[in-house]
This record gives sequence, C-alpha cells and structure tokens, in this order.
Amino acid sequence: MNYLNKIYTYTEGYRRVYFLSTLAVFGATVFSLLTPLIIKYIIDIIIQNFDLSDSYFEKSMDFFVGKSLLNTGILIFFVAFFQGGCLYFKGKLSSIASEGIVKTVKDKLYTQLQNVKYSYFNKVETGDLLQRCTSDVETIRKFLAIQLVEVVNIILMIIIIFFILINLNLKLSIIVLSIIPLMFIFSLYFFIVVKKYFKISDEAEAKLSTILQENIHGVRVVKAFASEDLEIKKFRCSNKHYSHVTYKLIRLFAYYWPISSFFSFVQMGLVLFLGIKWAVSGTITMGTVIAFGMYVWQLEFPVRNLGRILSDFGKASISFERIEEILDSETDFNENENLKKPQIKGKIVFENVRFSYIDKPILNGISFDLDIGETLGILGPTGSGKSSLIHLITRLYDYDSGSIKIDGVELKEIDKKWIRKNIGLVLQETFLFAKNVRENIGITKKILDDCDIFTAAKTASIHEGILNFKEGYETQVGEKGVSLSGGQKQRIAIARTIINNHKILIFDDSLSAVDIETDASIRRELKKKHSSSTTIIISHRISSIMDADKIMVLEGGKISAYGTHNQLKDRDGLYKRILKIQKDGMKEGI
Repeated sequence: MNYLNKIYTYTEGYRRVYFLSTLAVFGATVFSLLTPLIIKYIIDIIIQNFDLSDSYFEKSMDFFVGKSLLNTGILIFFVAFFQGGCLYFKGKLSSIASEGIVKTVKDKLYTQLQNVKYSYFNKVETGDLLQRCTSDVETIRKFLAIQLVEVVNIILMIIIIFFILINLNLKLSIIVLSIIPLMFIFSLYFFIVVKKYFKISDEAEAKLSTILQENIHGVRVVKAFASEDLEIKKFRCSNKHYSHVTYKLIRLFAYYWPISSFFSFVQMGLVLFLGIKWAVSGTITMGTVIAFGMYVWQLEFPVRNLGRILSDFGKASISFERIEEILDSETDFNENENLKKPQIKGKIVFENVRFSYIDKPILNGISFDLDIGETLGILGPTGSGKSSLIHLITRLYDYDSGSIKIDGVELKEIDKKWIRKNIGLVLQETFLFAKNVRENIGITKKILDDCDIFTAAKTASIHEGILNFKEGYETQVGEKGVSLSGGQKQRIAIARTIINNHKILIFDDSLSAVDIETDASIRRELKKKHSSSTTIIISHRISSIMDADKIMVLEGGKISAYGTHNQLKDRDGLYKRILKIQKDGMKEGI
C-alpha cells in the first residue's frame, strides 16, 4: 500500500488527465466487448432465425438494425471505429500524464542532488546515481504510461466479462471462471519472486555503470599504468554477475508464460468441449458458444498479462524505492531555519574547534584568528586535517564543538548558501565544465563581462596563454578540461573564483600544478588586486606560504606550530624540515 500511496502522490497535478484516460479506457473496453454480442446476434437471430430472448441487448439490436446483415456490418464498423478512438485518447492522455510526472520527478531529483549534504556523495557511487536518475526514472515512466492504465483496463474487462458470461450461461461461466483465481494466485506468486531479482539486477547494473564511468573518466591513468587487462578483467567479472542475474530473471519469465498459457488453454478447452456438447444437445445456442469463446479469448491476454504487469510493478516499485532514497536524503538547507545573512568582511576566529567524521577525530582543539585582509598559510602532511578545516569554513561539514566566528557571527548561525556565495574557494581537484574557456571563467556570473573575465585571467596568469590558443577564449576545454594541462586548468579555476571579488579567498593546494614563478606571479597579483580579502592558502610548497601574515602547521589534526616564516624557519619541527628539503632540492636542481 505504501507504493500505491507514492504513486498517488506522484500523480499530483495530472490526476484529471488520468481520470480522462480512465474514461477512454472504459469506452474502449465497452466497445471491444460489444463485438462478441453482435456476433452472437448475427448467428442466432439473423442466420439461424431463433426467436429473440428477453435480453435487453438483443431487443435493442432488433430495434436499431433488425435482421439486416448490412446494418449489422455497419454497426460493427462504427463499434471498431469508436473503440480505436478511445484507444487513441487513452494512449495520448496517459502519455501526457506520464511525461509530465517524469519531468517533475527529474526536476525533483536534480534539485535534491544539488541540495543534499556534501557527505552524501562520499557514500554513493556516481554510476549508481546516474542509473537512478535515468534507468529507474524510465522504468517509472513506462509503468505510469502503460501498465497503470492497463491495470484499469484489466479490472474493467474482468468485471464486465464476468457479468456478461453469467447472463449468457451461469453453469458454463462458473466452470470457466474457476480457472481465473488459480491464474491470479500464480501471477501474484510470480510477482513476489521476480521483485527480489529485479532489485539484485538493478544493483548489478549500477555496479557495471560505475565501472564503465570510472574507466572512461580515468582513461589516462589506465593507459599510463598499462592496466587495460586488469580493468577488462574487472569489467568482465561484473558483467558476468549482471548477466547471471539477468538470466535468472529470463528463466523466471520462461516458467511463467508456458504455465499461464496452460491455464488459458485449459480454460478455452472447457469452453469448446462443454459449449459444443451443450449446443448439440440444445441446451445453449451456437452463437452463445462462439460469444463465450470470444470473451474467454479476450479475457485470456489481460489475465496472463497480469503477471507481466505485476512484474513491471515490482520493477517500478524498486525504482520508486531507489528514487525515494535520494529524495529522502538529508539536505543542506532547512527552510524552517531562520539563519543570518551578515555582511561578510573577512574576520575569521577559531576557538577550540573539534571535528570528527564517521566517529574518527579529524581536528582536535584548533584555535586561531585572522583579521580582515590577512593571509594564512597552512602546511601539513596528508591526512592532517587541512582540507577538513576548509570544509568547516564553507559549511560543507559542521564542527562538533568549539566556535567558528565570521565577523563576530557564529558560523552555524549563518545561512549555508550565503556563506558559500561570499567565499571564493579553489579546490585541490580542479573541475572544469565542457564549455569554452570564457564560459568556464565566468560561469558564476549571470552576465558575462569580457573586461571582468580578462582581468581575472590576468590575475591568474593565464590570459596570455589563452590568447595563444587557436580560438582564444572560445576554445572548448573538453569534458573536465581534458584538452588543457594541469597548470592551465588550475589557473582557469583560480580566475573563475577571483572574478567575484570575494572577501574571503581559500586556495586548497591549488597552486601545486604551476611552476614557482607562476605561483609567485599569481600571489603577487592577488595581493595587489585583492588586498582587502582575507586569504587562506594550503600548500605543500613553502614558497607559496612563506609571505603569509600567519602560518599554521597541522599534524594529526592539531596545530603543531603557528607564527610567521621568520619565526618558524629556525624552530625545530615539520616546517623547518620541509624548508630544508625544498631548499636542498632547489640547489640540486630538482
């Protein structure tokens, strides 16, 4: 019942269209069920010249068409015509409703994925998410467009045929219709079994999609390490599992159709055997036997189709479940929260901040302060908590205890979207969109202004490089910036960030792919044009942070050293050791 409620919720805004589609289904069903009665009338009344029964239908036929074959043929033509019209409107209306619903679902999914917590993407696979947003949505579309309306058709057909058959001959109806409960029970059992395998199949397909996507995106790494054979083996193993699961599904369907066909043939056999026997004895008319056979034949496919519809419903219910898992995920933004949107000037204060991720301590008692316009350099080994600290400032994660204040306002009291809009962040892993250079730099701007784009590019020391491209700023960078070097991508990412003139700028090891001279040039331009911005630079390169107003050394989630370059260069510790190593490396020409 839970899924039925969900289906009802999804149809919001299109229930009127579905109602009209249901009326069209009703019309098509009624017209399709008139034909056997007309055939019976032709055989019994027109051809065999039997007397009219007390049937209201036969009396109506006699009144409108009499005993004329021509008139009856014209009536059959119009019945078929109106049946076709009803089927057309059924298909059109159900398609309008299903496409509209699917559009709404896709919009909701994309909006939700934009708003879920940052940590959500650490727990899911990209291939699985893509499948949920494509294959699962398509499964729901097919169910809403075809199967949902078909269910109405089957229910109406069973009910109407049931009453028609009873009126034709009660005894034969009871015998023939006794097979239907057995078919229904078998179909229901099939639905329960097949639903489990649909879930396993979906998960196997998602795993396959993830492997494929990873290899396409990481093709350079695969080629560089000559690991094609290993990746092929991994894909084949996953593909074999998916094929095995799919084979089980196919085998289940292979069992279902012959068994359901057996029930149908038994049903039709009973009609022919008993019907003809009783027709010969004069118990019923030959027209009744033929009408019975036609109705049983009409009933056969919907009842057999019930198993397919139930299996599709099983698959759709799994798709509903997988989509709901995304839609029910916790989001970053709570509309009920009355959070502040203060003017951001750039003063940052950390007081005894602690942060854990999945019960693992990451930052322990971090305290420091930055005045407006100051620069903080952060140095530390991998896993020391440098990036986590940045994530706290941008509220990608929230700290467990302690206090972080931005311009005197507690960070947790500031709206997440607001703080992120006012912080310029250049990430460690550079991501560019499959657009041209101009669009990538100005992607955060509603109106692209060439002057602002050129200024940002000059500050990031990439303007001259872009002009050397064949198409300049109109050069397509390819997916994830594949046509550019690592340094070019990082500098375009820097230009994209500084174009907005944020009061807080954060560089998360984002100068590592450029040479020392370009690094110094970028920092020099930033100091000149963004002197009022508070800047945080994370780097493994001492030269990138040595001119900072304050330098913090992080080790094991704690501050092991804090001061200026002149204070730290002679103090025993990590900073001094790295400085010596890098100086020695430069002397040796490394």
